[in-house]
Amino acid sequence: MNVTYIFHSGFLVETKECYYIFDYWKGNLPALDVSKPVFVFSSHSHADHYNPEIFGLLRSLGMHRIIAVLSRDIPQKHWPDSLQPVTEAELAAFPDMLHSQTEACPAVKAYHSQKYELPFHTHVETLLSTDSGVAFLVTCPDGTIYHAGDLNDWNGPETPEQERRQMTGSYRASVNKLKGKAIDIAFLPLDPRLKECYADGFLYFLENIDARQVFPMHYWEQPEIIRQFLEKYPQYGNIVAYTEI
Repeated sequence: MNVTYIFHSGFLVETKECYYIFDYWKGNLPALDVSKPVFVFSSHSHADHYNPEIFGLLRSLGMHRIIAVLSRDIPQKHWPDSLQPVTEAELAAFPDMLHSQTEACPAVKAYHSQKYELPFHTHVETLLSTDSGVAFLVTCPDGTIYHAGDLNDWNGPETPEQERRQMTGSYRASVNKLKGKAIDIAFLPLDPRLKECYADGFLYFLENIDARQVFPMHYWEQPEIIRQFLEKYPQYGNIVAYTEI
């Protein structure tokens, strides 16, 4: 699997069979193989995680086999006209829709704690976020991808103790559902706005979940936070990838 960092929490993963785009906000995409289908995942409605312009951008690059997987908190009125909602019972019709001449893109509303069997050998599980929407665990023939969205331990140094316990407990309860799963690629928030607590959720994941490679995200154009983390925790140097704006 080839990973391209786009911007903020946005990533493109290319496999032998298709593309997976996660939480596009803004930024350029590389040239794409128009013969491949592309999945567009958006974990929640925040503007830095969902931008409907991604669908027009993909069309301009010649991509026509597009499937959207959007968190249910993204209002349908904010979908582009090209998206056509489909129900669980209609999932089997995806291949026909994707090979037809219609410009419509099938769109699945993703609820938390659910499983979805999608075309092109793509299996999706969702986790409940500690902020909004969901996190995605995507399994395909080439491996397993985890995108946290805004699932994180969002405690800052000024968070009241009771709220701190609730946040940490909720975060760990969601992440613990990944225990026992082998994850090839994980995208996790590493947010400098949390000051000295910036790595609490990141560290818990690294210490408790089996992930081959972890890509920091959501660092608000401050990639130096990744260097800061690796200087403090050099034991993760072979796992944590350095992404730049």
